Amino acid sequence: MKYIQIEIKTSRAGIEPLLAALLEVGITDAVVEDPADIDDLLNKENEYDWDYVDESVLSLRDKEPQVTVYMNDDDEGRAAAENIRHAVDGLKSAAASGIFGAESDFGPMDVEVSICDDSGWKDKWKEYFKPAKVGKTIVVKPTWENYEAQPGEKVLEIDPGMAFGTGTHETTSLCIKLMEDYMKPSDRVLDVGCGSGILSIAGALLGAGDVLGIEIDPVAVEISRENIALNHVENTVRAQYGDLTKGVDFKANVVVANLMADLVIMLSRDVANHLLPEGIYISSGILEEKVVTVVDAMRTLGFRILEVRQDGMWYAVVAAL
Repeated sequence: MKYIQIEIKTSRAGIEPLLAALLEVGITDAVVEDPADIDDLLNKENEYDWDYVDESVLSLRDKEPQVTVYMNDDDEGRAAAENIRHAVDGLKSAAASGIFGAESDFGPMDVEVSICDDSGWKDKWKEYFKPAKVGKTIVVKPTWENYEAQPGEKVLEIDPGMAFGTGTHETTSLCIKLMEDYMKPSDRVLDVGCGSGILSIAGALLGAGDVLGIEIDPVAVEISRENIALNHVENTVRAQYGDLTKGVDFKANVVVANLMADLVIMLSRDVANHLLPEGIYISSGILEEKVVTVVDAMRTLGFRILEVRQDGMWYAVVAAL
């Protein structure tokens, strides 16, 4: 499928006038790339907004702002692209005349129109998602790959969809490995922040008797449910919408949470209400600089730390009351 991509280079001051000009010609959907937003992210309002920002994201701060519009490659799309050109030319002329003030700088306002084909890139990431043995027994396999299970292996089939959780990230694999070590047959498992359902399904494959996955993203909840059905564990696993454990009435032998450090700390304040006697609390998604803070917070809440395990820059903590 081909589509038209219209890229407009501007400045931060020019973003709003540009969007207004596009609105006047019927363009209501546009992608705004403003490098200053990265600084807003770094000056986060909440401690749990992020734990780790990739260097490739930080490099975007040096780019100029850009507004991008996508249209179907048809007569209507081509007409819209031409209308956008005229709208931007009109805005440039208005800015040059001083109507927005003599000091206004809307940037180059260059318009670049290109025809793109999405068949080459929309599934490109799938080339890098291959079957992988994550723990001693669990093999995570994407739906589009063939794999013949070896003796003793349990194959977890996954289609991450828009939730995009493949199970191969260090934080997820740490959780699976610890679940293999600490779970017992017929355990009840609570998976907080279940994403695409990998840990919930892994719990079932490892012999859990009842598994509940909680996820705040409704799209991820639906994808998780699809993956649960794909692995034929509907009788054991269910996924539902929720914000951490708020309003959840479920007690488990194992609570597993692959989140971020600050969310792990927030969750830890309520985990005791969901742990059965001698229950185990497995948390991951914790960077090295945060692990001491997480461990100290758990100890303050009355947890005993059974194990801290590392994989690369990521850590997981196993605790009990």
